[in-house]
Amino acid sequence: MAAQLTPADVLKVAKLARLKLSDAEVGDYTAKLGGILAYVDSLGEVNTDEIEPMVHAVELSNVFRTDEATPSLPREAALSNAPKTDGQFFLVPQILDAE
Repeated sequence: MAAQLTPADVLKVAKLARLKLSDAEVGDYTAKLGGILAYVDSLGEVNTDEIEPMVHAVELSNVFRTDEATPSLPREAALSNAPKTDGQFFLVPQILDAE
């Protein structure tokens, strides 16, 4: 079994995650995270000698739709809800200095 989780370990993880924990929270998370780590450690006891390694737990096939060309949205429809347009392009406020 892995070494017992200490409050110092929880404080180190909290610091890395930029979390401020109260003393009560440190004690609470030490117990909860220790339980999680103990459970994960117990999974190492499962005999997996006859199990073939796999990428996914369930068999997956290509779930993407077929790539077919379709007519695009007409320019007038695309520009119909634009706040400003010149009839051909969207007009937006300039945000960069022109150099």
